[in-house]
Amino acid sequence: MNQTDTIIALATPSGAGAIAVIRISGEDAISIASKQFRSVSGKVLHGQKTHTIHLGHIMDGNSVLDEVLVSIFKNPRSYTGEDVIEISCHGSIYIQQEIIQLFLRKGCRMADAGEFTLRAFLNGKLDLSQAEAVADLIASDNAANHQIAMQQMRGGFSSEIKQLRQELMDFASLIELELDFSEEDVEFANRNEFTKLLSRIELVLKRLIDSFAIGNVIKNGIPVAIVGEPNVGKSTLLNALLNEDRALVSEIAGTTRDTIEDEIAIGGIGFRFIDTAGIRETTDVVEGMGIQRTFEKIDKSQVVIYMFDAKDFSAQSKSLKTEIEKIKNRYPQKPLITIANKIDNLDENSIDQLKDTVENLHFLSAKNGIGIDGLKHKLLEFVNTGALKSNETIVTNTRHYDSLLKALKEIKKVQFGLKNEVSGDLLAIDIRQALYHFGEITGEISSDDLLGNIFANFCIGK
Repeated sequence: MNQTDTIIALATPSGAGAIAVIRISGEDAISIASKQFRSVSGKVLHGQKTHTIHLGHIMDGNSVLDEVLVSIFKNPRSYTGEDVIEISCHGSIYIQQEIIQLFLRKGCRMADAGEFTLRAFLNGKLDLSQAEAVADLIASDNAANHQIAMQQMRGGFSSEIKQLRQELMDFASLIELELDFSEEDVEFANRNEFTKLLSRIELVLKRLIDSFAIGNVIKNGIPVAIVGEPNVGKSTLLNALLNEDRALVSEIAGTTRDTIEDEIAIGGIGFRFIDTAGIRETTDVVEGMGIQRTFEKIDKSQVVIYMFDAKDFSAQSKSLKTEIEKIKNRYPQKPLITIANKIDNLDENSIDQLKDTVENLHFLSAKNGIGIDGLKHKLLEFVNTGALKSNETIVTNTRHYDSLLKALKEIKKVQFGLKNEVSGDLLAIDIRQALYHFGEITGEISSDDLLGNIFANFCIGK
């Protein structure tokens, strides 16, 4: 990939709209744009100050392509660290393509996916973890994802890693210095202070690694399986939660023969609800396949909602208790919410009887929307959002998680070496490996293959 040429791409979503933004970055961005832009005030672009906006027309020879606003960002005070031009034109697809094709003929190259952000990284405007956060920010679809991405893009995670890496590097340099004076038997690195530093690094790494458990489900949505016998109202509950008719509802038992999934945000957290086929004995091959998939979805879920028809409770109380116990025994680590549905058909005495028979029971009428808000609050109780509220760093990136695990492994080796008075040259090897894994996160150590894999997942104009 040539990083010295001038690139161009549409920075807004493709398709027609009120306006579109076309971004140009590179050494010749301003000079190329200046030749195709005619200001209404007669100004020449390359003579204007950075961070200024100019009204005029994009010209193809003597033909006017569009009236536009052109923004100038001169290096190094731009997103990429290079000269950047942003053209705000009318959102016609024809106009967008005509302007882009014009600049391609005049010396620009079409940008690759993520190339603007890649240049920002290579020019020191962002470290690698911040660059990855840009993609997460674009993809964020709820408040929690947005908050985590913003914190990482502002450098909260990378600054913590850089500080640890620098402190470890300072001690590493003292260990390396001892090797140069090995014949004189001198000790430059205070072993007690080094032991304290390693303990602190270990605690921070463990905290970051543990945060991945919540960070991963927040980023990808918390999967919630809705299970129960046929025709107890699972599909009606899904429709009530989504506030739309997403699942087919029928009085015929076994209508849902495959799983149906959809996602909503509750309290800023994404929940992915899975309406499963009803669990029962059946000779229907297709329905049986659906029931098998139900158990597969429960295996992958974080939370299980078990529903039963409250009006049929007295006739099946023993079998109901058995089914609830089966789920608890099969999935002891998964939070279970037991729901008595269709309570609008019950009197007070029946409700009291249910409360005495089944522990921690949640009552609702999915059809009438009774108890839906209470269920949402119950789901939020299973999510530890304390870290979000206190702005603690939460790891959501699998690559970061893997590097943190490897760094912790090397730190433990160094701790073991110190405790057993291993020679400085062997300590230095493990320290270098820990530093390497820290550097992988922020991009201080990277490869072309790694960068290619990361930025290939970006959209073209970013």
